[in-house]
Amino acid sequence: MKKLLIAIIISVLSINVYSQDTGDFELGGNLGVNFSNVGTQGETTDITTSFNVAASGEYYFSDRWGLKTKLIFDQKGWGNGFFIDQLGRRSTSDYKMSYLTIPIMANWHFGSNRNWYLNFGIYAGFLLDVQLTDVSTNEDLSEAFNDADFGLALGIGYKFEVSENAKLFIELDGQNGFKTISKDSNSSVLNNRSALNFGVLFSL
Repeated sequence: MKKLLIAIIISVLSINVYSQDTGDFELGGNLGVNFSNVGTQGETTDITTSFNVAASGEYYFSDRWGLKTKLIFDQKGWGNGFFIDQLGRRSTSDYKMSYLTIPIMANWHFGSNRNWYLNFGIYAGFLLDVQLTDVSTNEDLSEAFNDADFGLALGIGYKFEVSENAKLFIELDGQNGFKTISKDSNSSVLNNRSALNFGVLFSL
């Protein structure tokens, strides 16, 4: 058993990722756990946990630089928000806001084998749905929120080669909004979202 464990550790540590060449293209997908809240006037709300699922593509300009984009089903929101119904009754609930998010980012690959990467750019999110987790309501909550969200997208990750044309990756990425999501608020209400993602990439 001990020899098997040592062999597995050595195999993992010996994994290398080959560098991509100019003009190469990668397609991939990932699942992730989201941690999101909103901020306004220097204050932030409680964090709510949800998920994202994404498809991605990257075009390489060199072995170090690429242009990366994603198409993400992205759940955001905040925890312990309040809701006042048509009868004036106040309830506490987590807000779940589903977006279709499209980031466009420069992706810098670094390390001796270019297995680390750091990306940065902007994103646009398009509101799909708003739900309360602990309150039943027939009201269309999306009417209170703007249809689009824009902001800064950042991420860092690591890739593991599993075959000549396939890699697994783990990444931490974040989004910070700079457009208010609320139609009715007198102050800016901005989305904040970080995520831990696990996925696969295929070289074309």
